[in-house]
Amino acid sequence: MLDVTAIDTFYGETQTLFGVSLSVQAGQVLALLGANGAGKTTVLRSILGLTRPRRGDIRFEGRSIVTRATHEIARAGIGWVPDDRRLCPTLTVAKNLSLGEKRTAFRAWSMTEVIDIFSPLKYLMSREAETLSGGEMQMVAIARALLGSPGLMLFDEPSQGLAPKIVDDVLGVIRRLKAAGIASIVVEQNADVALGVADRVVVLLHGQVAWSGEAAALATDAGLKRRLLGGLA
Repeated sequence: MLDVTAIDTFYGETQTLFGVSLSVQAGQVLALLGANGAGKTTVLRSILGLTRPRRGDIRFEGRSIVTRATHEIARAGIGWVPDDRRLCPTLTVAKNLSLGEKRTAFRAWSMTEVIDIFSPLKYLMSREAETLSGGEMQMVAIARALLGSPGLMLFDEPSQGLAPKIVDDVLGVIRRLKAAGIASIVVEQNADVALGVADRVVVLLHGQVAWSGEAAALATDAGLKRRLLGGLA
């Protein structure tokens, strides 16, 4: 579904990614792990066209998207749940959700379905986004992305600042997407959270791929996990 091939990404003249390659198949969950500053969010921004790679290629469903505008990439079927949620603070939950609605070539999710996934949303529709808790904001951000009919979801730090119960709900959504054939890339500081839901893992170190393989292999090898992830493990 997605193939990232040898991308070099810069912020100004400072290079952040060095020949990063990864791929994710339909219905697969890829965890992108590494310390702060390793380049994880930059990979997502590169995929979305927010920070365009200078070299390399990114193909979605077989077509290169590396030169396409961000709104075109979203309309192709890539959804994003950013780490800061990026809700419109003075708009209601209902309006924030409606802003995300669009149709793509992939499965369409209705408002009824996303409320079924996140039942508290039913009682929050008239609330302004700035009055919500962190967990409630995360529900809205994920629901908004689902309403965009994604074939691939990008999650940036989905467990950040959330209570354990909300983290379990978020992981449940990722598993539900997987069952529906939707791919996910999950950027996480909490390695155990990511390994609990991932099929494959890519570990970044200083903007380069330090390790790539099956999630189960990393989860069960304490020495490898400690060497690659250190304090994140």
